[in-house]
Amino acid sequence: MEQVLSTGRPVQITVTDGYNLKGFKGDTPVTFIRAEFNQVVLGDSAKVTVSPEGTAKYNFMSSFEYNPEGGITLDDLAHKPVFLTMTEVLPKEKKQKDEKTSILGQAVVDLLPLLEGPMQNYMVGMQVPSVGEKDSPILFKNGTLKLGGEREPVPRPKKWPIANILAPGANNIPDAFIIGGPYEEEEGELNRPEDREFRNQAECIKKRIIWDLESRCYLDPPAVVSFQKRIADCRFWPVEITRVPLTTAPKGKAAKFDKADDESQLSFHGVAYVNMVPLLYPGVKRIRGAFHVYPYLDSTVYEKTKCLFSLFRDTGHHLIQNNKIGGINSPLSKPVVSKNLKEEKTVKEKDMEGRLRPGDLQAPSIKSQSSDTPLEVEPSLSHNPEGQQYVEAGTYIVLEIQLDRALVPKRMPEELARRVKEMIPPRPPLTRRTGGAQKAMSDYHMQIKNISRAILDEYHRMFGKQVAKLGSDMDSETMEEQKCLLNYELNCSGKYFAFKEQLKHAVVKIVREKYLKTTSFESQEELQTFISELYVFLVDQMHVALNQTMPDDTQGAVSTIYTSSEQLRLFAFEAEVNENFEMAAVYYEERLVREPQNLEHWLDYGAFCLLTEDNIKAQECFRKALSLNQNHIQSLLLCGVLAVLMENYEQAEIFFEDATCLEPTNVVAWTLLGLYYEIQNNDIRMEMAFHEAFKQLQARMLQAQVMKQRITGIVEYVEEGGKAEESSLGPWGITNGSSATAMKVEAPAGPGAPSSILDDFLEESSKLQSDSREHILPTQSQDPTVTQKPSNILLKEIPVKKETSKCQDSSTFLHPSPHGVSQTPATIFMETIRFLMKVNAVQYVHRVLAHELLCPQGGPSCEYYLVLAQTHLLKKDFAKAEEYLQHAAQMDYLNPNVWGVKGHLYFLSGNHAEAKACYERTISFVVDASEMHFIFLRLGHIYLEEKEYEKAKKTYLQACKRSPTCLTWLGLGISCYRLEELTEAEDALSEANALNNYNAEVWAYLALVSLKAGRQLEAEQAYKYTMKLKLKDKALLAELHMVQETVGFGNPSF
Repeated sequence: MEQVLSTGRPVQITVTDGYNLKGFKGDTPVTFIRAEFNQVVLGDSAKVTVSPEGTAKYNFMSSFEYNPEGGITLDDLAHKPVFLTMTEVLPKEKKQKDEKTSILGQAVVDLLPLLEGPMQNYMVGMQVPSVGEKDSPILFKNGTLKLGGEREPVPRPKKWPIANILAPGANNIPDAFIIGGPYEEEEGELNRPEDREFRNQAECIKKRIIWDLESRCYLDPPAVVSFQKRIADCRFWPVEITRVPLTTAPKGKAAKFDKADDESQLSFHGVAYVNMVPLLYPGVKRIRGAFHVYPYLDSTVYEKTKCLFSLFRDTGHHLIQNNKIGGINSPLSKPVVSKNLKEEKTVKEKDMEGRLRPGDLQAPSIKSQSSDTPLEVEPSLSHNPEGQQYVEAGTYIVLEIQLDRALVPKRMPEELARRVKEMIPPRPPLTRRTGGAQKAMSDYHMQIKNISRAILDEYHRMFGKQVAKLGSDMDSETMEEQKCLLNYELNCSGKYFAFKEQLKHAVVKIVREKYLKTTSFESQEELQTFISELYVFLVDQMHVALNQTMPDDTQGAVSTIYTSSEQLRLFAFEAEVNENFEMAAVYYEERLVREPQNLEHWLDYGAFCLLTEDNIKAQECFRKALSLNQNHIQSLLLCGVLAVLMENYEQAEIFFEDATCLEPTNVVAWTLLGLYYEIQNNDIRMEMAFHEAFKQLQARMLQAQVMKQRITGIVEYVEEGGKAEESSLGPWGITNGSSATAMKVEAPAGPGAPSSILDDFLEESSKLQSDSREHILPTQSQDPTVTQKPSNILLKEIPVKKETSKCQDSSTFLHPSPHGVSQTPATIFMETIRFLMKVNAVQYVHRVLAHELLCPQGGPSCEYYLVLAQTHLLKKDFAKAEEYLQHAAQMDYLNPNVWGVKGHLYFLSGNHAEAKACYERTISFVVDASEMHFIFLRLGHIYLEEKEYEKAKKTYLQACKRSPTCLTWLGLGISCYRLEELTEAEDALSEANALNNYNAEVWAYLALVSLKAGRQLEAEQAYKYTMKLKLKDKALLAELHMVQETVGFGNPSF
């Protein structure tokens, strides 16, 4: 609109575009705009068809004339709006003559800004302690009104808060620039993803007030202490904003104002509540963010900030003209610290009735009160209608507060690393020994080979011609004669003694390195026992060496199956779930013996010890892992968890802080640090840690979303300030120094101004409010590390061969997506719960579950109830576990993990019929549950109980293909044996025996197969090991005895 102030001049209204348009009869209606003012139609636009994107280009102009002396006057402009009515032209139906229309909506344009013009200005102010407990005001005046259409450049220079600088460019502060940054990294209120569009519109499209000022103040040591105390007591700091008239002082004289006049000039009095608590976080020196502006109401301000006095209202007649004032004693003047403040204000205000009050624009809506007059009656919202418009318009102000030194020093990473080294000295890698048992065995084999060649050479020298002459016709008597002659020759020539001496050194090394015998024996009996054992071992090793030199053509050596580290881990976990803790410990310890320098093995063993509630041994394992790599985050976190469980709180803080320093983007590290501070009742630091964890999780979810869009070919580049937004977070640095702190306060640009009060802004505000109520949906992650290992109740990751890894598509407890892709955790607490359940730290889980329940982004969910069911299954509280599983099923009936855990519940409680139904439902889903290995094992066991051997065979066969273990092969072997498929049964049982030859049940079924096949020797050997390993299945033992009696062999005791 064009503003004209002379007599008889036109006012032009131009409608250029329409957005987000929809019709009653379709998404591309034909529409036109009708402009009306003072009950007179100004004109209609051309009929325009709305595009499929919901936009229309009208370029419609209308106008009217005003005349102060008659007709349309200035008073009419002040209290009468222009109405823009959008009408849809409905398509003609058959036999319809007249054109039908329907009104889609109406916009109301307030003309009052035409009268206000540039006569009004906005001022922002706050108070900080400067000397002791005396407050010093910081003011930002003369904000510049910016029209919409373009974003402020970044970086741009900061300006001095002084008005009478005449030299061009001298008002810019040297080497000081407004940098800005992504919304997500701000500490304010409008930093959520759903606020992005609103911020972009406010800071680019809409009108706004820009200050770009930086104000500094010095805080002496008492003021620093006062600042800290006030932040701790009040948390929120009031930053006032008001509109004041621009007045020109007479030349050569200072402007003077009457107090009553100044008070009457205050209008649109608002306040922003800045959360200053982050300045009490260790190492934090800067706060930057957008803060909502609310109407200034004494009761609300006092409730939030404990401040009884208004900077503008109670001392306004001094502050409007001066930028310096003496200290103001108020309840706020006790706790404060130095800072660096930058203010950008988005001011978009709108009157509740669509208009501002007419007449004298300087008329006050709030009466002034003296600073020494107590408040008797609290004004209601109706006493500050102008300030209420800030809320309706969504007005916000962007501030930056920066300190020269942090209020609370933060431990340096070097100090934390030093403290960790003091607690757990790094363990250097073991030096390779030149000797050792392996070297002794190798030397022995080498000597055997050398001696055998020497004996062969002697044999050929003595009998080579005879052997060549006789060839294959040589009989046993001739060979025996040659043997005697060879022995005689070796003894007579002294070669036999030389060979013994040649072997002597190698045998001594075996005794020392292999058997660790370095002292004399206590008795002759002990000596004879050892010699017998040594002789057997040396003969066996001699045969090994001879077979390597001269392989046997008739019979190959028996092959042994080498179990990998991952297989051992699977066997250990299998035994752990079946509560065979002794066997599980054997497997875990075997992994440690094989690779003592592998810290993952120590962590797995420590997690097992946590399950068995052996916290001391678990702590030893985690500290051993940390000594191998002091920068390993998981080891640090687990050491911290154990320190908390054992009430070593000082050490726990060191571990958690070191983890956050080494990996500042680790969500679990920040969350565990926050939980530690909660135990210590340190609410401020707890809030800091949780806030940082949430920020890192949001950044990761955004990154995953961008990656997903790139993969699918839909790439959206979201830019701010002309640069792509990236999350760059690192540990804060800190400079130690005196308690005196320099503080500077900046007031840079802020989008949106109350001088632009447009009705369409209400629609945007209401839309934003409705959007803000929606929960953030978890995005799908392409990161394979999102897949979690479940807890001990069959919800851990099952290591399998690479070619069968396709079974690990779903993560613990997550809602299965249609494509089987794991979803990113929705809250910091649920991600921490997964980590704790993975390492069996169940004692820590309930505290985190309480936070998940109260978290705004969390609450009761399917995964929440599954975790609760897990914890109660561990305690064998089946009733509670079933209750929580019912809740989980109600929230996500198609989650395979729900049915899998339900099956385990019924299986453990003895209700195998219900367990069978749950397991069958689980394997019927397209997406696998997290613990398919045990689902197949237990479902196969139920089929065997119910004599459904064909189903049992198919089930166990699937388990063998996915993750073969002794139990899967045993189940397959039993199924084949019951189906009278003896060859297949023997093959499966042989595989089971090769993986674990200490399973008595495997030996029992091998004995049954041998009995049915008529192989007496093998049947007796298998039966011998069955009895030696003490078979516990009485029914199976009775069946074995019955078959032995039937065939007449197999039990040597008959």
